[in-house]
Amino acid sequence: MSALMRLNSFLTLSRGRVSGSLKQHKSAFSSTPLSDEELQLSLEMLAKRNPSSWVEVKGGKAIRKSFEFTDFSQAWAFMNRSALFAEKTDHHPEWFNVYNRVEVTLTTHDCDGVSKKDIALAEAMDDYSAQLLPHREL
Repeated sequence: MSALMRLNSFLTLSRGRVSGSLKQHKSAFSSTPLSDEELQLSLEMLAKRNPSSWVEVKGGKAIRKSFEFTDFSQAWAFMNRSALFAEKTDHHPEWFNVYNRVEVTLTTHDCDGVSKKDIALAEAMDDYSAQLLPHREL
């Protein structure tokens, strides 16, 4: 099975549908760093879903994206929804909020790089931002 097929299979399982036992979901997410190929395939997959996508930073040890919403309430709703997913998966973003802007950096400290946990959270955040009323991604 190719790296892309394995990654797509994993992401289909985890895509924003976290329900049931918290313990069950925590174990579904790997803390193993993605290979360079897996990271590039993941970024390509995220870009296909949303043209204004995540970029590799810190020498491939993290991914980053900036979201700009209509106002603070919309940005806060996005952060609140993302925080629920983060809690359920026990994987928390590094983020910065000023009024309508949310800047997010994702990395898995346990493996000192980007893991499937980061890709699943990035995908969930893209879904949540798309569900909110007019917003613009930087």
